[in-house]
Amino acid sequence: MDFEYLAYSKDRQLLKGKISAASEEAAITTLNYSDLRVVSLKVFTPFFNLGRLTAVFTTIKPKEVVMFSRQLALLLESGTDLVGALELLQAQIGNHALQKMVKEIITDVRGGAKLSQAMSKHPKAFSKLYCRTVAIGEETGNLEQVLRQMADYLEKQAGAASRVKSAMIYPIIILVLVILVIAIMVFFVMPNFMNLYGALGARLPLATRALLAISGFLLNYWWIILLAVVGIAAGVYAYIKTPAGRYRWDMFMLKVPLLGPVTHFSELSRCASTISTLFRAGVPLPEIMTLAIDNAQNKVIVNALTTVRDEMLKGQGLSRPMSRNPVFPPLIVQMAAVGEGTGNLDATMETVAQSYEMEANSRTDALIASITPITTIIMGAIVGFIALALISAMYGVFGQIG
Repeated sequence: MDFEYLAYSKDRQLLKGKISAASEEAAITTLNYSDLRVVSLKVFTPFFNLGRLTAVFTTIKPKEVVMFSRQLALLLESGTDLVGALELLQAQIGNHALQKMVKEIITDVRGGAKLSQAMSKHPKAFSKLYCRTVAIGEETGNLEQVLRQMADYLEKQAGAASRVKSAMIYPIIILVLVILVIAIMVFFVMPNFMNLYGALGARLPLATRALLAISGFLLNYWWIILLAVVGIAAGVYAYIKTPAGRYRWDMFMLKVPLLGPVTHFSELSRCASTISTLFRAGVPLPEIMTLAIDNAQNKVIVNALTTVRDEMLKGQGLSRPMSRNPVFPPLIVQMAAVGEGTGNLDATMETVAQSYEMEANSRTDALIASITPITTIIMGAIVGFIALALISAMYGVFGQIG
């Protein structure tokens, strides 16, 4: 942290300058060692700070937090003190935003704060679930083990999210290609053919007339179509931002063919993994359910977990409220009951998480396998219709000229 100071020297000269220190007390101590009597000291805030601007617009990827957690656990296990380990990691972090956060965490820890408290000030990198688990590790003396558990947990969640995103890459590429082909035909190719056919005065086949009518409509009213699409998209986006709209959208995402099961099993896998990780770390079950609710991304799952937590606080346990909600399949209900009965809820939920993760991966592969031929057929049908219309028109014109 940089400070701006005003101080008197030994010979009573007034000096002004800057100094870097971990805290205000450290800055004053350093200046006193230099035989300077501090008059004023304040944090230096430059008008334009490129590092801070870069940090604001830099995102922190889950894999960077995973690497940070594993390296911190390794350094602590080797006997390095917490501040020293954080300083070593700060020096080698490439992400400016994460580096700035770690620097602020070091300052807070030196000031007497716990690691979990310092991390909780940076929710962009460290979630409530992460910070609470670290706090349990600090209380039980298992900080290194907890950091490794959170690294494994975050890595699994990031892997599940990336698989769902990868399933949508190919359809999006095909859709962009279809739009490009149509745009090129409408704005560059078809106007020339329309002029040619008009000059010849030939009677065109039905397919060609239909293609010319579609091209003419798109050419003349493309801006209306674009405004309508943008307006509909903006309206849908604004509606999804409302609580009722978000709930209906998430319900649709669970029921849509092919993609719905992937979303459902991914959410349940995340929920089971969260319960397993936190229970193993020693977090009380009611608090585990609260953190699982915060960590869930689908509002239907959030409402279901909230109901389970509320009934659990009334003495209903975990598995009984789950059995009354159709969101939870029989496997997770049965394994929750076994975990409650044996006291091994972390092991049973880990089994559920692995099972649902495998099911989500299998469904994702099936989704990709089904989308690929469908999009290829659509692309081929559009290109084939355009080719048929143009070729049949040429034969018709040549026949009438002959």
